[in-house]
Amino acid sequence: MTTANDPWGRVDADGTVYVRTADDERVIGSWAAGSPEEALAFYRRKFESLETEVALIEQRITSTDIAPAQAQATVQRLLTAVTEANAIGDLAGLKTRLEGLTTAVDHRREEVKAQREHARTEAREIKERIVEEAERIAVEATHWKASGERMAELLEEWKAAPHADRAVEAVLWKRLSAARNSFTKRRKAYFASLEAERDAVRVRKEKLVEQAEALADSTDWAGTSSAYRDLMRQWKDAGRAGRDDEAELWKRFRDSQDKFFAARSEVFAAKETELRSHATVKEQLVAEAQALLPVTDWRAARSALRGIQERWEQAGPVPRESREQLEGGLRKVEEAVKRAEDAQWKRSNPEAVARAEGTVSQLRSAIESLETQLAKAKSRGDASGISKAEEALAARRSWLAEAERTLAEFSG
Repeated sequence: MTTANDPWGRVDADGTVYVRTADDERVIGSWAAGSPEEALAFYRRKFESLETEVALIEQRITSTDIAPAQAQATVQRLLTAVTEANAIGDLAGLKTRLEGLTTAVDHRREEVKAQREHARTEAREIKERIVEEAERIAVEATHWKASGERMAELLEEWKAAPHADRAVEAVLWKRLSAARNSFTKRRKAYFASLEAERDAVRVRKEKLVEQAEALADSTDWAGTSSAYRDLMRQWKDAGRAGRDDEAELWKRFRDSQDKFFAARSEVFAAKETELRSHATVKEQLVAEAQALLPVTDWRAARSALRGIQERWEQAGPVPRESREQLEGGLRKVEEAVKRAEDAQWKRSNPEAVARAEGTVSQLRSAIESLETQLAKAKSRGDASGISKAEEALAARRSWLAEAERTLAEFSG
């Protein structure tokens, strides 16, 4: 057999196959089935197979999320395979590449460790936040429906959150469970007290309903209306019973009120109709009274007005909104008749007539005396006397005219 050479190995004449190493060379096999070139090709293919595996693990380490332990196991396996490989090629170069991967795997392991630690820290912070909110709700909650829904959401958030360290998670879970239990106990206690309170309210409102029903047939309209207002105030102050009880009791309470107020409205409507008929009569009486104006004969006016007033009293009450207008209309006629009567009395008063006659007589005497004085002053040529007498006469004559008009009114 001839020999064959390769930069990384050779085949000698007896078929022994060698691979060159950094120090020397070592035997990797014996070839007798073909030519030395075929032997070299066969052992090169074995090297290429190893090289392919090394390239594959390099790619996985640099571009995938392969676990560091799995990568390290693969690298160690390949190191052993390369060290003992019966292959021709740069085995030392493959070994160097694999040793470099060991460093990369160690770095990756540290990264994964840091990532896991960061994830655990985040998980702990997330679950601490969940627990702290649950503990606040357990202590402070008063809106039970919303708080209960939030507690359920927090539990789901806990389940969806990543895992923290087991010991930390156990402590946090214990706190979360305690908060949920505390919240449940508080809510149950609240609704138990609320139920007791509603029972007490139901009892109070049943009594109010009984009182309301007892008043339903009353005809004491004012007193019973006031009583119903007081019962309504007590109803509002009493609080709320359970939903069904509240609805039933309120219906009974309102039914009794409706019955009373319907009866009252019916009576008031009839009364209103009657009052309006009275108002119609009084409107006619006011028109009849106003026909007496202006008063020319106070005695006839007084007699007619008296008859109108008697019929006015017999007509009865009128609606409140009409009362002032109607009474005001009649009052104006009454005042006009009274003024005419007072004026006539004043004119026929003997003392007043005597005083008026006395005043006229005195003024006439004074004028006669002044006329005599004026004549004497003229005969003497007494200019000053004439002036004084004429001035006094003018004043007395003016007074006399007024006094005569007053006297004429008395005798009119």
